[in-house]
Amino acid sequence: MPFLKEPWKKYKPFKPLHLPNRQWPDKVIDKAPRWLSSCLRDGNQSLPDPMNGEEKWRYFKMLCGLGYKEIEVSFPSASQTDFDFTRRLIETPGAVPDDVFLQVLSPCRPDLIRRTVESVRGAKNAIIHIYLATSECFRQVVFGYSEEQTLELAVECTKLVRSLTKDNPEASGTRWLFEFSPECFSDTDPDYALRVCRAVKAAWGPNGETGDQVILNLPATVELSTPNVYADLIEYFCNNIGDRENVILTTIVELVTAELGQMAGADRVEGCLFGNGERTGNVDLVTLALNLYTQGVSPQIDFSDLNSVIQMVESCTKIPVHQRAPYGGSLVCAAFSGSHQDAIKKGFQSRQRQGLSSEDPWHGMPYLPLDPQDIGRNYEAIIRVNSQSGKGGSAFILHAKLQLDLPRGLQVAFSKVVQRRTEELGRELLANEITQLFETTYFLHENPHFSLVDYSITPDRSQSPLPPALGKTQDTKDLIRIFEGVVLVNGKEFKLRGRGNGPISSMVAALREVNIDLDVHDYKEHAIGEGRGVKAASYIECKPTGSEQTVWGVGIHEDVVQSSLIALLSAASNFITSRPTSPTMKPIATAAPQETPSVISVLEEKANGIQGRNRRCFTHPPPYPLKRRNRLCDRLAFLVPASLDDFAGHRAFQAGEDFLSELFLDLGDAVPFERLHPGRDLVYQRSQRGQLPLGDGPALQRPALKRQLSYVWRERFPRKEYKSSGSQQCIEEKQ
Repeated sequence: MPFLKEPWKKYKPFKPLHLPNRQWPDKVIDKAPRWLSSCLRDGNQSLPDPMNGEEKWRYFKMLCGLGYKEIEVSFPSASQTDFDFTRRLIETPGAVPDDVFLQVLSPCRPDLIRRTVESVRGAKNAIIHIYLATSECFRQVVFGYSEEQTLELAVECTKLVRSLTKDNPEASGTRWLFEFSPECFSDTDPDYALRVCRAVKAAWGPNGETGDQVILNLPATVELSTPNVYADLIEYFCNNIGDRENVILTTIVELVTAELGQMAGADRVEGCLFGNGERTGNVDLVTLALNLYTQGVSPQIDFSDLNSVIQMVESCTKIPVHQRAPYGGSLVCAAFSGSHQDAIKKGFQSRQRQGLSSEDPWHGMPYLPLDPQDIGRNYEAIIRVNSQSGKGGSAFILHAKLQLDLPRGLQVAFSKVVQRRTEELGRELLANEITQLFETTYFLHENPHFSLVDYSITPDRSQSPLPPALGKTQDTKDLIRIFEGVVLVNGKEFKLRGRGNGPISSMVAALREVNIDLDVHDYKEHAIGEGRGVKAASYIECKPTGSEQTVWGVGIHEDVVQSSLIALLSAASNFITSRPTSPTMKPIATAAPQETPSVISVLEEKANGIQGRNRRCFTHPPPYPLKRRNRLCDRLAFLVPASLDDFAGHRAFQAGEDFLSELFLDLGDAVPFERLHPGRDLVYQRSQRGQLPLGDGPALQRPALKRQLSYVWRERFPRKEYKSSGSQQCIEEKQ
């Protein structure tokens, strides 16, 4: 049969109650209702495979532990299993807490009512619940009763319950309460429902002063209208039932209907955990309670370990809790959307900046009206990452797992790596998988291409201004830095040297010696942890020379400088590795980098008249005749003043290229000024360590300087390292 294009011909709209002066829309729910759990009765009878006795026993214990004080445990007249379970609860010492009422259900049939009352004989607290359908549909179609016959049956059965319970001296040891349900109340004429309920109330004879109030349950057995219509019915009923203080008005409806019913005057709510029940189920007691909780109203029920509740419900009912079930679903607190993840991450960051704990007010948190920790969830499960997720999800997980606060640019770069991985797998990535992917992508545990073996960062004293006064320390804070270190490049050690404004830029310069040409585009760092165990996390974004694409590196170390250098090597590895966020692999130099020639090696080359040949042959100058070597020392000595302090400050070597041009005029051209410092530094360092003969007293005479330079020459270029190669004395490097 096709879906109807004119459904009004088949279905009639529900006729609402005319209530012009309704008050319930202005009411608020500011306290928890009386709760009744019907999981073991209504919930159980709706299962394809009802719970056995042991399952019901465990379920009952859980309900008591959660804080439910009224529990509908069975339909005793329906099965021997239910009857036996009820007797077991009563006859087992300590099984039922003293403040818990056992509720049992029976239809309006005298024989079944007697069986039901018998099932709870000896209980400390018991509620006998009988029901009778009052709607026109049921009266005419199912029972064939008139309005009067239905009313008389309801009164007759109420009197029978009274005679068997509170009027029976043999049952005086039990505190009895009575509940009546005009089944299909929402489909019953409101005035007729009031007539029946007034008659039942009178037959029971309630006394509110002693706590013996009659419980009138007004079920929407099948939802036929919008929730506001039901709320109108409840308000109308409350206003007209009379003797309201002796009546407990209860509902067993759907979620919103139950909330509006409370606003309209209902005192009690019946339902099941996660909404189990006939047809579309009953109200979900979990959702209803936690809705109150998030409004600052205590539900008087403890859902602090909601996961264990879910496990028990699923185990006993064989029905899984839907992943999107409010509060309880496994995906309820999870965010896959990139914009949602980013908002949640920023919300947590805001709370962290304010120093707020889980005990502080929960406000300003996007998408999370409830702190997941309050129901036993952790923050790791909030962010779930799939191919549709953005940068915020992965960043949130890494912050939770590794305490890393990724810069936005790195978040974007890594999200592309994550997206590619999720598309390859065709599923979401778990938190541990994202953490491992990040550690692998940025070489946090092992860098296969670059590894820092040893290094030093020193100020470039060749650029220092006037030397300090005698007894003062030289100010080097504004000097250029020199990186000198050993870096393992693809398993081979290289000695690298570079100059820059700081540790990072000097190492960038050093890496150019192995054909890694990067420019630092961005750098961020922050602390991980506190106290003595604090570490530094460094993030560096580099742009390969001549490219608009960037690569990122990450470093973590106890030393902040080493952390930044490790991050740079991480970026260098990404530079040569084929990745979605990296350029094409660039070959690494296979030979050791050539050291910048010192002033002595330059003079040696010039003095021999060798200009334009392969410089590599003269990395180590040949043994030079002593006479000619002394002549070179004489030339250098002319530049150096007599003061040892001036020599230590290198003033003579900072005189500028005019001096150098004059000195080396006869050698054909000027030596670049920056080439002087290797030899000069060697002399200076040795003089500082007392390894050079400086003569007597503060005066440094030129003969003493000549001896020093000769000493340095012999130290640096020993004869045994070289051999002649023909008349050119071209020196081959040692193999």
